[in-house]
Amino acid sequence: MNLFLALLTLIPLTGFLVSLIVPKSNEKLLSAIAFSSVGIHFAAAIGFIVLWLMGGMETYNIKEFVVYATDGYEFFIDLYFDKITATYLIVGALLTFLITIYSRYYMHREEGYKRFFNTLLFFYLGYTITIFSGNFETLFIGWEILGVSSFLLIAFYRDRYLPVKNAMKVFSVYRVGDIGLILAMWLSHHLWHENITFSELNNHESVSLHLHEHSWIGLAASLLILVAAMAKSAQFPFSFWLPRAMEGPTPSSAIFYSSLSVHIGVFILLRTFPFWEHQWVVRGVVIFIGLVTAVLAASTARVQSSVKAQVAYSSVTQIGIIFIEIALGLEVLALIHFAGNAFLRTYQLLVSPSVVTYLIREQFYNFQPKAETKKSPFIQKISNTLYVMSLKEWGLDSLVYYYMWAPVKRAGNALRFLTPKIASIIFIPLFVAGCVLLIFQEEIPEQLRAILPLVFGFVGLILTLKSFVKRHDVRFSWGLIFQNHLWIALAITFNQHFNYMDMVVYLSGILVCGLVGYLVLRWLGKKETNMDLNRFQGHSYEYKKAAFIFLMACLGMAGFPITPTFIGEDLIFSHIEVHQVLLLIFVALSFVINGLALIRLFARIFMGPHIKTDHPIAGRST
Repeated sequence: MNLFLALLTLIPLTGFLVSLIVPKSNEKLLSAIAFSSVGIHFAAAIGFIVLWLMGGMETYNIKEFVVYATDGYEFFIDLYFDKITATYLIVGALLTFLITIYSRYYMHREEGYKRFFNTLLFFYLGYTITIFSGNFETLFIGWEILGVSSFLLIAFYRDRYLPVKNAMKVFSVYRVGDIGLILAMWLSHHLWHENITFSELNNHESVSLHLHEHSWIGLAASLLILVAAMAKSAQFPFSFWLPRAMEGPTPSSAIFYSSLSVHIGVFILLRTFPFWEHQWVVRGVVIFIGLVTAVLAASTARVQSSVKAQVAYSSVTQIGIIFIEIALGLEVLALIHFAGNAFLRTYQLLVSPSVVTYLIREQFYNFQPKAETKKSPFIQKISNTLYVMSLKEWGLDSLVYYYMWAPVKRAGNALRFLTPKIASIIFIPLFVAGCVLLIFQEEIPEQLRAILPLVFGFVGLILTLKSFVKRHDVRFSWGLIFQNHLWIALAITFNQHFNYMDMVVYLSGILVCGLVGYLVLRWLGKKETNMDLNRFQGHSYEYKKAAFIFLMACLGMAGFPITPTFIGEDLIFSHIEVHQVLLLIFVALSFVINGLALIRLFARIFMGPHIKTDHPIAGRST
């Protein structure tokens, strides 16, 4: 059974890797590979679950292999299977299998046919890793794959303005969820002094003992897990991103943003429920979030003019109710509700084109206006107010932008004086001085040594803020992101128990990806005269290979699990002490803004309507 469980995670990976080498002109082979890999996985899932049920529904926890280990730290891949995994596995396998069949014909003769099936299999790989994860580190691998594949699918029509713009907006919300999960992992390291597995969370005595000794750490970790779940499942105040994710093809909207991806927040709450079930404050917050989301999303769904937006907000409403069910301890009901909501929303989106056509016909030939009803002025005013607020989606998009991203942009714009020349004069000597202090750190007074990580972390944050708002010099913006990682590494090396091998692991991926990204930008700069970030350039139209290489470099710099940077980020946070809250804030903000700045660079340079007027330009909206 253990071998069978491991094979279930390898089938989607094999299908994805094989699909990459198939020529894009061979539609039959591409769809056959996707159909076969997902179909085999579906059949294997059914067989495994049948054997699991016959064997008494035993919980499996398998430590596959250790990726990296030092004194006091171990990064390992852990697989876990129980009734939560079984439910998500059978629902995900069946829906993905049906969508694969549907997409073979729906996407016929699309320019991005190969790209769609590559991303579909990549998403399914991330989904499989996520639901089989046995610890936070394995979960985060699948979590990141889901985020990147979602960005690529929303921006599938990459020559249009609105899909790329909305993909950026969704990715910005995902980064909030990423940092919530990263910080929850950081706190769990300090709570258990090891990489905790989900099977150990079911040990109520151990969990109660640790929470009793460190109650505020447990509360903070639980709330951070909730933030990650809220961002991933489009709960208040992040509900606005789900309708914007519907810019991609209808099959991807049906399988990802109405059924599977949007329920991953539910999954992480179910998986970590034993950790926070006795924290009544957290359960109260979860109920409050779910209730507010259900009320606001239900009213918003009733006034949407787009079928996709109606389905999206209806799905958000049901997920809010599922949040409440989880907080009340109704795990089985939540799993049934998840399965029902996933199947219903997938069906609604797949038949929506036919339904719209039918309703338009009915409107032409059988339209009957509603009878007017008299209402009191006060009731009419309340009704109109709710209608307008729902039509504006309760201003959640503007609310999040005003309180979350606008301050970041204002801080970055305050650094306009940092030209390449001034930055070189200030930061290069300062970095050299920091390296010298690192060599002789044993001779530095203890008070000064405690301040240095804050200084270096703050400098790194300044550099990434400047990169986030930079509009003209693309290579300078890339260089600022690269330097940010160097400053973060310098700041953490002054902490105790951080050895130089850990720094090598972290920076090895940064150095390679930084160099590759710089070479691509330099090569592209020789080909194109206009390389500013004031508008979308759309250079993937002409330079598809360069776009792919630069995307890989951006993902590597952002800590995506294709380079040692991914492990390095976990190492960085594990070496920040509990009392170093200010340093934690600097590093966390740096990683969030770095990811946004990198994806912004890629999107502005390679996506959107082409800057050249001699190429066909798609409309701003789909």
